[in-house]
Amino acid sequence: MSYAPESIAYHQGEYKPLKECNVNIMTHALQYGTMVFGGLRGYYDAESDNVYLFRPEDHMRRLHRSAHIMQMVPPLSESKMVEVALEITRRNNYRCNVYYRPFIYKDALQLSPRLHDVSDDFAMYSLVLDDYLDTSRGMRTVVSSWRRIDENIIPTRAKVSGGYANSALAKSEAVQHGFDEAIFLDSRGFVSEGSAENIFMVRDGVLITPPVAASVLEGITRRSIIELARMEGMTVLERDIARTELYIADELFFCGTGAQVAWIEEVDRRIIANGQIGPLTRRLRDRFRQSVIGRDPETRNWVRPVFEARVNA
Repeated sequence: MSYAPESIAYHQGEYKPLKECNVNIMTHALQYGTMVFGGLRGYYDAESDNVYLFRPEDHMRRLHRSAHIMQMVPPLSESKMVEVALEITRRNNYRCNVYYRPFIYKDALQLSPRLHDVSDDFAMYSLVLDDYLDTSRGMRTVVSSWRRIDENIIPTRAKVSGGYANSALAKSEAVQHGFDEAIFLDSRGFVSEGSAENIFMVRDGVLITPPVAASVLEGITRRSIIELARMEGMTVLERDIARTELYIADELFFCGTGAQVAWIEEVDRRIIANGQIGPLTRRLRDRFRQSVIGRDPETRNWVRPVFEARVNA
């Protein structure tokens, strides 16, 4: 995951090299964090020689909803934004796993921390990306001393860039203390999520995840995991989780666009169960991996192939 200055991005209504996609230092979003963004993945399948965008319509719908919460007017429709992601893939001729960052931002060159009467723009860039977290091993995690922001501070169901200062504080604290990732508690003291991932727990064969009211992002991958679990006949509960429940869980894992499905080995220096990936986590991870490249018959409508000619060949 590195800067590729010659890669083609979309900015100010044009496709152009990423190195030419610049903003003025007075830009409102740069000063006040007034930007909403998404994270979308494209998965390369060597067998079909194609890149599959994972639930792109859902991602752009959430981006539009985030914009609405922040009093933004998206310059493009959801479907047009999906087309931009497809076109970026084609213009870069990707034959690899790709991460896309679409965002809507307040582009006015003016002061005043407000949302109304400030113009908006849309941009998108992409990066070559395999694993954001090292999913070949279990995650060593710690409950953060920082609490998750709540709905009445910065809306957590919107991916607002300014709100990610909260995530950055927790992530750096965890890593600088020798852990891989942080786990947030919400303002009530219940488990919320990771610094950039939703969290799931298995207890007595039941898959449990915090409810959206626990200051969690309404994750696209979170919803996918819930749907896959129900397809597998698992019982799924959305309920509050107490901190110490994590210590005695049978299985724990993170999920998200970046994280995908990453199992948790340790919380607060306590090994989870036998310290190995659990059977339900493995089943869900393996089925998710098939779904993202269009090989799962029940979820084929979740993906959008980039190169249609190869699908029809």
